[in-house]
Amino acid sequence: MNTTPARIALLGPGSWGTALGLQLCRNGHEVRLWGHEASQIEAIRRAGENRHFLPGHPIPATMHPTDSLDEALADADDCLVVVPSQAFRQVVRQLAERLPADFGVAWATKGLDAASGQLLHVVAQEELGERPLAVISGPSFAGEVARKLPTAVTIASNQPEFAARFAALLHGSTFRAYTSPDMVGVEICGAAKNVLAIATGIADGLGFGANTRAALITRGLAELIRIGTALGGRPETFTGLAGLGDLVLTCTDDQSRNRRLGLALARGLTVEAAKAEIGQEVEGVVTALAIHRLAARLGIEMPISEQVYRVLYEGVLPSAATRALLERGPKPEFV
Repeated sequence: MNTTPARIALLGPGSWGTALGLQLCRNGHEVRLWGHEASQIEAIRRAGENRHFLPGHPIPATMHPTDSLDEALADADDCLVVVPSQAFRQVVRQLAERLPADFGVAWATKGLDAASGQLLHVVAQEELGERPLAVISGPSFAGEVARKLPTAVTIASNQPEFAARFAALLHGSTFRAYTSPDMVGVEICGAAKNVLAIATGIADGLGFGANTRAALITRGLAELIRIGTALGGRPETFTGLAGLGDLVLTCTDDQSRNRRLGLALARGLTVEAAKAEIGQEVEGVVTALAIHRLAARLGIEMPISEQVYRVLYEGVLPSAATRALLERGPKPEFV
């Protein structure tokens, strides 16, 4: 299903950006891997691998690290943004000055805009205007993609042809790419599941066991559906790869930084100490605040996400937050 070899500007040299770059290179494409920190890019060039974020995976000759955004975009056929959510607006704003009006932009960033709480496609539309846009999400750990372990993702776009374009770029023998028109559903799942993974990590860290974990995932899915459909997401998205698939992955495997943060909080670490221990961006921390504000604005009850917010931002002890959930009164499961 591979397309003609393409030149791709890949913006964001973290673990996920590097892994997607490796996948694109395997499919015969040329990748310009951009990062704004010159020292980080130079370290990747010197080592021949991204030792800080994705060690043990040499970058191929067709992947070119650069700290020049203009160089990354020069003669590019496609642009893929894989930066943390809090940097997303700043990066796409720079693209608006450099890309033609009809040039499509895709991203694999999971989260909400930190300042406004908006979904990222809304941010992209504000900064880039009307053009082809796509979001890549689903159950996908960077290390497993780098090791060529079978992976499946969803690519949602405002234009079916653009979703198909990126599916063709990424699709390979160990990487399946499905398309969807539901950008809202795919984005809210990719963001909110990180908050729920922190909750599951806390519960597991406190020793509550498999029953509790299953209950949190299931009731967490109900929260995803509640807020996602209120925003206009399609119900089927929440039981697909970007919804249930990514939720289960992130809540149950210690490769998840958000789950590990929850485990660390249950051990008594502060939020800052837990983040320092992990050493990489933990999207669920910023997203918990955005989801708290969004749920309040929409009048939607999200008790699990709310307790995570209280632990992260109000200093509530993980044990007290868990107790608050357990003491909630009985109610119908489906209303």
